[in-house]
Amino acid sequence: MASNGTQKVHVDTGMGTIWFIGWLFTIAYVKLAFWPAVLGLIIWPYYLGVAVR
Repeated sequence: MASNGTQKVHVDTGMGTIWFIGWLFTIAYVKLAFWPAVLGLIIWPYYLGVAVR
């Protein structure tokens, strides 16, 4: 509890863990090498966000 009387609530749905497991599965499925996998980790969320928007 904070000193000013307010409470901080943290809610974790586990979606980050599910996303990470799915990302690892995708890398294994398409047999990506290390650097293309790292590039996919950086670029894929951006394109996914644009597509969902």
